[in-house]
Amino acid sequence: MENWVHLTCSLIPGRRRMMMNTMNLRSTIKKLFLAGAVLCLAGTLLAQDPQFTQFFANKLYLAPSFAGSTKQQRIVSMYRNQWAGIPGGFNTMSFSYEYFFPNFNSGLGVLVLRDMAGSGRLGMTNAGVLYSYDFQIFEEWHVRPGLHFLYSMYGIDFYRLRFYDQLVTGNGTTFEDPPAQENIGAFDASTSVLVYSNSVWAGAAVDHLFRPDQSFYANKAVVPMKFSFFGGFQIIRQGKLLKPIDETVSLAYLFRLQQNKKQLDIGLYWNKVPLVLGFWYRGIPPFNSERGDALAMLVGFKMKGLSIGYSYDFTISNLVSSTHGAHEISMSFDFQTNRKKKIHAIPCPEF
Repeated sequence: MENWVHLTCSLIPGRRRMMMNTMNLRSTIKKLFLAGAVLCLAGTLLAQDPQFTQFFANKLYLAPSFAGSTKQQRIVSMYRNQWAGIPGGFNTMSFSYEYFFPNFNSGLGVLVLRDMAGSGRLGMTNAGVLYSYDFQIFEEWHVRPGLHFLYSMYGIDFYRLRFYDQLVTGNGTTFEDPPAQENIGAFDASTSVLVYSNSVWAGAAVDHLFRPDQSFYANKAVVPMKFSFFGGFQIIRQGKLLKPIDETVSLAYLFRLQQNKKQLDIGLYWNKVPLVLGFWYRGIPPFNSERGDALAMLVGFKMKGLSIGYSYDFTISNLVSSTHGAHEISMSFDFQTNRKKKIHAIPCPEF
């Protein structure tokens, strides 16, 4: 997302001294300045890619090794509204479907994601297929490598943007050069590996193996590779004899590295059917800020294969007074049509 942010910042007026005669124009300039400053800072905090607070709800986006990590079939939809308090915040949506083939120990999935920001509809849409294979290396331990191949489309509506010279002159023309094309596409791929038992899981993923170019102009804007490390364990498992476990407490983490940008999410989940509560801390002080980036809270419900979750991010960085946080909604549905084959469940949370 950083390269898109650089483009956006070049299209939005930055730190220029302006003398205006009307309060409306000053207000417009102030809003645009705030949007440009926040989007520029967003590139520092969020690197290139959209992110989800409920990263284990959107497992296929996290790593292709999770493809097919379900009873047999799963449908997941996600929506994230980030920084609604500023003009041009980020809106991200995703949809996925996955299927586990027990006779081949293989999982197959499809993932579609749409991300959009700003009045110029600066956005990305990608669609891809994922595959994973489950190896049982010991009685309780499994290894799942995975692959993800996708095609990404980047787009912008240049003529919806408003520039500094348009605000000063009051007319609809600008001296900024439009891009040669407003839509570009590129192929990409990612890979991952996951190790898990009945109560512990850990994995790593590498995204942007093809390092696609997402520039709308002659200069290149190559997306650097992203490295993700994730895992966790269930620290409490309670149940009665001959009855399924109905209460768990899990600790989970996600660390991401992209170029020189770093981010850590660490959280705690409590689940007593049908209620799920979660709490996360995001940030690596002082890289994000002295306090970190955000605190997030989750409330969810899970029963009979249906999981619905809502989370809210409380911004605690230097943007605390401007962004109004982030809202995220997840919904997933697991179902099984073939009950003859035993499925090895991964113990990580579904939110």
